[in-house]
Amino acid sequence: MKQQGIISDFIYQVFALIIAVIVVHAVYVAVIRPNADVIMEQQAALQEADPEYVGERSLYVVMRDFEQETCIILMFWAMSIIGLKVVRNRRENQLLERQLLNLSEGMSILPEDARDYARPVQALPAAEREYLLPRALIAALRRFGSTRSIPDVAAVIKDICNTEAERLESELTIVRYIAWAIPSIGFLGTVRGIGEALGQAHRAVSGDIVGVTVSLGVAFNSTFIALVVSILIMFLLYQLQLLQDRLVLDTQNYCDNNLIRHLQVPEKDEKE
Repeated sequence: MKQQGIISDFIYQVFALIIAVIVVHAVYVAVIRPNADVIMEQQAALQEADPEYVGERSLYVVMRDFEQETCIILMFWAMSIIGLKVVRNRRENQLLERQLLNLSEGMSILPEDARDYARPVQALPAAEREYLLPRALIAALRRFGSTRSIPDVAAVIKDICNTEAERLESELTIVRYIAWAIPSIGFLGTVRGIGEALGQAHRAVSGDIVGVTVSLGVAFNSTFIALVVSILIMFLLYQLQLLQDRLVLDTQNYCDNNLIRHLQVPEKDEKE
C-alpha cells in the first residue's frame, strides 16, 4: 500500500505540473501578453507625444515576462500539492471524531481482550486502515496483548506518531524546493533585465532610454512577482505544517483518552 501511495503521489504531481503549465501558458498567450503589448505600445506613443508623461503601472505589464510565468506555474503546482495534503489531513481528522473501539466510560481492556477490540479497527476500509490513528491503535493493542505492559503501549504509540511526523515532514521537501526556486527564478529575471539594460546603455547616452527602462522593468517586475508568490507559498506551507502537527498531537491525545486509560493489567501480572 505504501509503495502504491508513493507512485500515485508521483503521478499526481506530474499531472498537476503538466496541467499548470498548459493552463498558465494558455492564459499568458491569450490574455496577459497581448494586453501587455497593447498597453506598452500606448504608453510609448504617449511618451513620444509628451516627454513628461508618466505611465501607470499595469498588472499585465508586470506579469508579462517568462520569469513571472514560470513563478505562477510553480505557484499553482505547489498549491495543488498542498491542497492534496490538506484533503488527506481532513480525512484523517474525521476519524478522530469517531469512536473506533466501542468503549464506554468505566470499561476496561484486559490483555486477553486486546485482539477483540482491535477487530473493529481492522474492519475499516483498506484506505482508512493506512491512516495514522488506526495504525497506532492496532499496533498498541497488539503490543498490549503480547507484552501485557501499559508503558510499552504508550511507547509504541509515541514511536508511531513520531515516525509519522517525520514522514509528513519529509513529504514537504518538494514544496520547500518550489518555495526556494521561485525567488531564484525572480533573481534570474533581475539579472537578465539588468544585463539587457547595460547592453543598451549606449542608446541611453544618445537620449533613447526606452530600451533601458523596459529592461529595468523586466528586472524589477520579475523580482516583485517572485517575492509575492514566495510569501504566499510559504504561508500555505506553514499552515499545512501546523495542520500536520496538530494531527499527530490529536492522535496521541485520542489514544491516551480512548485507549490507554482503559487498559488494565491483572494484579498477578503486575506482581510478576
